[in-house]
Amino acid sequence: MLRLTTLLATLTLSASAFALSLADLSQSEASGGLKDALAQGAKVAVQQLGKPGGFSNDPEVRIELPGKLGKAARTMKMMGMGAQVEQLETSMNKAAEAAVPEAQALLLDAVKKMTVTDAKGILSGPNDAATQYLNRTSREQIRARFLPIVKKATDQVGLAQQYNAFASQAATFGVIDAKSASVEGYVTEQALNALFEVIAKQEASIRQNPAGAATSLAKKVFGLL
Repeated sequence: MLRLTTLLATLTLSASAFALSLADLSQSEASGGLKDALAQGAKVAVQQLGKPGGFSNDPEVRIELPGKLGKAARTMKMMGMGAQVEQLETSMNKAAEAAVPEAQALLLDAVKKMTVTDAKGILSGPNDAATQYLNRTSREQIRARFLPIVKKATDQVGLAQQYNAFASQAATFGVIDAKSASVEGYVTEQALNALFEVIAKQEASIRQNPAGAATSLAKKVFGLL
């Protein structure tokens, strides 16, 4: 009977030790674990997209001409007139791949500036709450860094000037979005969308499988969600 009582007491203590919640973590632990996971997601996204073929070889993020321009481009390709279009689309994807590495320092800086209040809201938020935070706090700075890189790459393609001439008029009539009115603006926006989409997938993955986090602190924090 004594042994049984001792065993039950031991099991009770063990269970209470494991029945932790985020409330049992210090604010610095919770914030630190989140920052570790978010930095990991940002680095993975930059590495995945910012390499040769990162955009062009991935059908989920490959950049093609938008809206009615895209429909016209597909028709030209079917009629054997797509060489210039393919050259432009290739340059657009290469431009995005060249620009993405510039995002890493800005993303990591945004992670460092995250407050304890930010962290609390993120940890109790949806699966992409941390990505939403990064989008809000770093997107404009990243856009400013991307634009000149993308412009330099696409300016070397003759069809880019034709795109800009047509797209600026098309945007006036609402045929395409205003952000797509220049080829560099369109490519930059597509690159930003892809970047945050990949970060969101990384965040969701860590939330669903905390063991995939790169640091023990991140594993601990996300294991309690």
